[in-house]
Amino acid sequence: MANKENKKQNQMDMIYGAHSIIELLKSRKRKLFSIYTTKQLPKSYKRVEQYLPKSVPNIQYVDRLVLDRMAGTTDHMGIVALVAPFQYMTDLKKIAGKNFVLLLDGVKDVRNLGAILRSASCIGVDAVILCQKNGALITAATHKASAGLVEYLDVFLAPSIEYAVSQIDSLGFNFFMAVLDNGKDATTISYKKPICLVIGSEETGISKSVQDKGTLITIPQRSPEISYNASVAAGILMFLLKHNS
Repeated sequence: MANKENKKQNQMDMIYGAHSIIELLKSRKRKLFSIYTTKQLPKSYKRVEQYLPKSVPNIQYVDRLVLDRMAGTTDHMGIVALVAPFQYMTDLKKIAGKNFVLLLDGVKDVRNLGAILRSASCIGVDAVILCQKNGALITAATHKASAGLVEYLDVFLAPSIEYAVSQIDSLGFNFFMAVLDNGKDATTISYKKPICLVIGSEETGISKSVQDKGTLITIPQRSPEISYNASVAAGILMFLLKHNS
């Protein structure tokens, strides 16, 4: 019986934190299977409660240490949910007709990824493409860092950056590659739609195999000895390209 239960849980995603769970429930994209919270209901549960379906399949009242183990962190606000797995899109041809997409090349930190997805949703990016090779995917920590806003995005999963660039290029997108230096000043460029903004790895930047596929752009900064965090740079560039195209 225990093995059957473990197998069932492996077919679910675990998310935690009030904002993440509320946005998931509001989006109505994924099924909620169960809620775990403490016997003394936390304030976060009361915020989530108003968005719960009339018949929640399963509410479990557990010790806070159980939630710590489930979430792998103490930053769960006293509430954890088991939900249907996140559904990535895979057919990149479906971005045809969109004006602005974001391609992430090797962003490895799940919280950076979540922050980027949060900004993408707020700014109004039409789709986000992740690469399975060498990049972070959507986890519970990513979901929380996005404040649950990943639920409102079309997120595509490509096998590699080379494949993604090839497919997107065939649809006529103009590529703008974010680099730390030696790029054109991002504030002075005329951006022509449809646009694909590429953000590279926190450590190594954009893969050399695709750097020549588009225009290299750089955010002006006070000193070359400092640099923006990947998620901050992504947010600045997404806003800039969205409103200057």
